[in-house]
Amino acid sequence: MWGAALGFFCFVAAQVTSHEIKVKCDEYDDFPPANNKLAPSLVADFKLEKVTVAGEVMLNISWAINIDASNKYLDGTRIVMMQQDYHCEYDPPFASAHLNNLSQIWFHYLRSTGCGNISVQVANLPLPPVVEGTFAYKVSNIEISCSKQTTVKPTSPRVTTVMVTTELTTPALGVKPIIITIFTGGVAALIILTLCYIIYKRCRSNTGTLLYYKKTPLVPVPVLVIYPAVNSSFQQAVVAFAEFLHWHGGCRVAIDIWQQEKIAQQGPMRWLAEQAKSADWVLIVSPQVETPGHCLPDPTLPEASIPAAAHDLYPLILNMVACHAKSASELAKFWVVQLGEQQDKSSCMLPLELRVCQSFCLMKDLTKLCKHLHALKQNDKKILNLLCRRGVSYSEKNTLKLRETVEKLRGHQVNVSREVQPLNSVVSRT
Repeated sequence: MWGAALGFFCFVAAQVTSHEIKVKCDEYDDFPPANNKLAPSLVADFKLEKVTVAGEVMLNISWAINIDASNKYLDGTRIVMMQQDYHCEYDPPFASAHLNNLSQIWFHYLRSTGCGNISVQVANLPLPPVVEGTFAYKVSNIEISCSKQTTVKPTSPRVTTVMVTTELTTPALGVKPIIITIFTGGVAALIILTLCYIIYKRCRSNTGTLLYYKKTPLVPVPVLVIYPAVNSSFQQAVVAFAEFLHWHGGCRVAIDIWQQEKIAQQGPMRWLAEQAKSADWVLIVSPQVETPGHCLPDPTLPEASIPAAAHDLYPLILNMVACHAKSASELAKFWVVQLGEQQDKSSCMLPLELRVCQSFCLMKDLTKLCKHLHALKQNDKKILNLLCRRGVSYSEKNTLKLRETVEKLRGHQVNVSREVQPLNSVVSRT
């Protein structure tokens, strides 16, 4: 009898405590984990609320997670606020928690913040694969006032005696110039106020972006990335470049390694034609060193299989550039991105078709490249648009992975070129 009662109470206690999942959020400086196949469902709901704790204004971030079969793949939740990433982990993990008879759970994270227009993004981890027309993050904004209360101390009243002497005088000779000066200043002030009002009305929708553009998500720019099938080391550097553009460069990137299934259905030629037509810019990534048989694989980096489509897409894009060579407007959307030190366009390392394209070099021209990707069109370059247009910004830690892969690739290519040089000299002498 007592054993049955004890077992019943233990069962009830386990059911109650299993629903208590705690969340802990810490700063996170690396790229968010992604999964190409298995990923949890998106965040169900998301709210922002300003609260005051011990006289300090703080932001209460609340999000809801649906209880479904995909919870076993849920590793955590990512919060992006004011150019800072936070990684939230659950204890116990959702995969081991018993969440029967529940459809949704809310979690909260309290964080101190500044004032102005605050933008926050939330997404479950690992992130789902990149698909056109979908966005893994839920975005919300909140306006926090920057005004401060000031206290004025009362002062003791003071009595001032003023003696007025009235006498008949003639008008001064300088009264008319003073009146003219006041009238001219008033007209000038009125003109300045009118211009300020016009600028305010023109830039009203973008004022928050001008002051807090680092916190406002940009409209992604469609970009197509094509690269030659050199080796796995070069491919990893290209993927790191595409991930940087997608997560920190404000771009919607199309690359073969992320759309292999679609390429298999349409074929390389049709897929390339559609993506080049819909993209604003086509970035052709070029290696810095080209040796017989290409570069040897880098033993310090893990090997990765190069998609079969990469062998077909690079010759197709060279042919497409050659077909647009006679039209400067059509050729302007094709850019060359070199991974490594800047080289002369006349160098034999760069194909003839690409020597007429605008060229950028990583990492030296990374900021210049991001600005050009979001540059206004020629017919929109007015003074007010230049004052009110959006910008793109990223921190040094966001470029860490890309910088490491490019530097490793550059060092590896330099070593390969030095090893091949004696062989070339022997062949030339023979």
